[in-house]
Amino acid sequence: MDKSAGYTAENRLETERPSVGSGTTSVVLVVEDEPLQRMMAVDMVEEAGFAAVEAVDASEAERILESRSGIRLVFSDIDMPHGIDGMQLAARVRDRWPSIHIILTSGHVLRRDVVMPSGTIFFPKPYRPADVVAQIRRFMTED
Repeated sequence: MDKSAGYTAENRLETERPSVGSGTTSVVLVVEDEPLQRMMAVDMVEEAGFAAVEAVDASEAERILESRSGIRLVFSDIDMPHGIDGMQLAARVRDRWPSIHIILTSGHVLRRDVVMPSGTIFFPKPYRPADVVAQIRRFMTED
């Protein structure tokens, strides 16, 4: 079985719970250039009870953030082939939308000298969806 897929029936039950908050659905922006990985991340977010909005790259993510309110968390891959990468996106999100939480992921090992924006959480791929969902829930209950 391909471990990079991550989201399986075995851990689906661990992540299925209603959204947190005051009756409104919390929105997560998923930024991933690989279609299959993006689809799995969106499924993970939605099956955990959150609303998901998709972006194929950091530029599209910024356009979405500029035009849509209510996004509380950005879940982004670091490695993107065009334009800015997920690390640069995270820095821009932290500067422009400081209340938005950030989770980054990558299939590559981060260099020791890499400094992520304040409050950013990193999950190496393949990640356990239950771990990511647990972190999303922690962020959502902080607000």
